Amino acid sequence: MIGLGRALEETTCSRADCRNTGSWRLDWRNPRIHSIDRVKTWLACDEHVDYLRDFLAARDFPLVVRALDSAPEPKGDAR
Repeated sequence: MIGLGRALEETTCSRADCRNTGSWRLDWRNPRIHSIDRVKTWLACDEHVDYLRDFLAARDFPLVVRALDSAPEPKGDAR
């Protein structure tokens, strides 16, 4: 059971208080504190992908948004 709970947590939308399954991947970094090879990933459900994208874009964070099931891009691609 522990593995199942962890697997569900790892696919949950990153928006606060949202329990929906994430279907979008947002790879981003804060260039003021992260080196070019340090990329963080948030997941978003269809309802919150625009909100999370806008939140990060408003802070001028380099950002790549793609469907969760798409192939990952090479490391350091979110510039």
